[in-house]
Amino acid sequence: MGLQRFEGRLERMVDGTFSKAFRGDLHPVEIGRRLTREMDLQRRLGVHGLMAPNAFVIHLSPTDFDRFESFLDALVRELEEAAREHARNEEYVFVGPVTVSVLEDPRQRRGRFAVVSDVHEGPAGLPAASLVTSEGQRVVLGPEPITIGRLPESTIVVSDPNASRRHAEVRRSGNEVVVVDLDSTNGTRVNGASVHERVLSDGDEILIGTTVLRFEAS
Repeated sequence: MGLQRFEGRLERMVDGTFSKAFRGDLHPVEIGRRLTREMDLQRRLGVHGLMAPNAFVIHLSPTDFDRFESFLDALVRELEEAAREHARNEEYVFVGPVTVSVLEDPRQRRGRFAVVSDVHEGPAGLPAASLVTSEGQRVVLGPEPITIGRLPESTIVVSDPNASRRHAEVRRSGNEVVVVDLDSTNGTRVNGASVHERVLSDGDEILIGTTVLRFEAS
């Protein structure tokens, strides 16, 4: 399902002008399929379940790299999201944030590419965890809490009159991640329920005023 969504987004991304560039040539969807297959092949049993690679380097021929260069940043974001979705579907765990790099490699022939994967630990060796804003910004949770509120020094600044200046924070508690309401005026909700402190699960939605943040353990 995750790979199908990835393919759909890529098809829309390369529609029109870009689509002509891939007729008979390497298509980004092929890279997505190879990347998720690499996760399946390199998975291994870890302390907290099936651990998959989270760092990927894509090696493209100079010709293919030139064709991809105009939308490379968007492609990288989509490949990273495809890896996260595949991990959720297969119940894989990551030990750090997902990263994808695309390199020009003169050893590769046109239409051929290589995917090299590795396991990279997150900040201070902590498991992967992040908050995603409605605009798609991803804030990785390290050893320090993520603060949320209207104060400009907050990690995530919420320009919302329904949010308090110091509204909530997301922090680690052992191997778990919790959201804590900081005695805000309008409270904090997780999946629609009011909370003071709650352990977060992958995909939980945190409501700060009218602002929605999604927690991802990947």
